[in-house]
Amino acid sequence: MTDRELIARRLAGQHLTAPTDALTAAGDLCGIQSQFYPQALHALRLRGGAGETEGLVKSWTLRGTLHLFPERDLPLFLHAGRTPFLRPCDTLAGDEVISEVRKAYFADCVLDRLSAGPALREELKAGCRAAGMTPEEEAHLFNAWGGLPRALCEAGKICHAAQDGKVFRRCPDFAPLERDAARRELMRRYFAYYGPARLRDAAHFFGASQRALTPLLPDLPLREETWRGEAVFSLDAPRSPGTTVPEVLLLAGFDPLLLGYDKREDPLLPEAYRTRVYRPGGMLLSSVLLRGRIAAVWKRTGRSLAVTAFAPLSAADRAAVESEARRLFPELRTVTFPEG
Repeated sequence: MTDRELIARRLAGQHLTAPTDALTAAGDLCGIQSQFYPQALHALRLRGGAGETEGLVKSWTLRGTLHLFPERDLPLFLHAGRTPFLRPCDTLAGDEVISEVRKAYFADCVLDRLSAGPALREELKAGCRAAGMTPEEEAHLFNAWGGLPRALCEAGKICHAAQDGKVFRRCPDFAPLERDAARRELMRRYFAYYGPARLRDAAHFFGASQRALTPLLPDLPLREETWRGEAVFSLDAPRSPGTTVPEVLLLAGFDPLLLGYDKREDPLLPEAYRTRVYRPGGMLLSSVLLRGRIAAVWKRTGRSLAVTAFAPLSAADRAAVESEARRLFPELRTVTFPEG
């Protein structure tokens, strides 16, 4: 399999050349990473979404990061036997700062407030404060990176609403899937929509070891092929295999097309430019896919969009990038190409 064939099939699998609706795309791709909510919406828009968020929720799922995914998949992502890395403040168990009984008391305060409808994190904090939460307890229970809201999300009691900002809502009642059934379904979706992919790509995506994932492979009707001397796997989905590589795509920050694979030997991104896209602190910048290769990063500020290329772009390439930017963002006044 050539690089171009692999790229074309991945683009089709990820709905970038075989578009669908936002709910389907978010489910097929095992959620869309969404620390930066506008970027998650952009990722869905590229895949056919039109800004709709009905039926979507946010919570901590794969790799312990926030993802936007269909509410119907709560039993899948919050399956039984999950072993996420959680700090003491992110659980409902007692710890060195606050007892289990005291945590349960404030958890009930949060759940009571959310029974009346969605609420901001600050509103939940204010309610607990009014119920007697001390400053020390507040610093622990409403830790900036999780705390009590994270614990209740992990327990399947609440989730983030599908909107910008830290807005929480009650989850519907659901029965978590059993661990093995959930893992098989997640692997099925991965190879159906991220394939062709290596086993180490799947391990990177799920934050697991290849050894842990290998026993799941015989349960899936995988197709094995060879790319650059390595085995790659795919699982046929009900869509055309895809042979098109678009001229230009303005990928979202943390786009699944990059997050879904081990960044080593990524056919989209030459090694020399890897650190231009993968930045310190775990940042993954918005990038420009030009004829199947990432050639630049982009940033939108208000009604201006700046494209920083890794190497000089021809006048035709600049025109193609600007045309796509203006198609995606009709309100833009300027598209600039500052030197990197």
